[in-house]
Amino acid sequence: MAAERYLHVRVQDTDKGENVNVNVPLSMAEKILPAINNGDLHNGCVTIHQADLNGVDVRQILDAVRTAPDNDFVTVNDNRRGQHIRVAKSNGNIVVHVQDEQSRHQEVEITVPMMVVDALFSTAKQDELNVAAALKSLAETGNGLLVTVHDAGQNVRVWVDSNATPSQTAE
Repeated sequence: MAAERYLHVRVQDTDKGENVNVNVPLSMAEKILPAINNGDLHNGCVTIHQADLNGVDVRQILDAVRTAPDNDFVTVNDNRRGQHIRVAKSNGNIVVHVQDEQSRHQEVEITVPMMVVDALFSTAKQDELNVAAALKSLAETGNGLLVTVHDAGQNVRVWVDSNATPSQTAE
């Protein structure tokens, strides 16, 4: 049997003097999520309204990304505004990096394994995301940092590992 995996979220807000730590076994989240039926969340899935997609076939785009070689797909460097954006596929992951030096020196880094993205879209319905399947897939991936957000007053980290309590480095 594989070791239990944990989803960790750490939010540090130095402006407000608040810290939040969440450490959830993915197996527990997989069991709880389908039990919540409220609004657009039902049976472990989230409904996406067609109007929000504006005629975009997300599944077809993801298929193109999945079959494409590793590459930087989009890079934007606007030195005048201090904004830098990178969207790439690297080592089986979708990577998004956004840096905005003018807006509180914000920096966002997102790395999501492609297999987790595929699980999100595994439902037969075109207007749903299968969050429960994505959690299950995430439990099968290795340790990894998923999201970091930094600005002048806040730090957010989201990662998965096999430690019940987060390490101080959150790696």
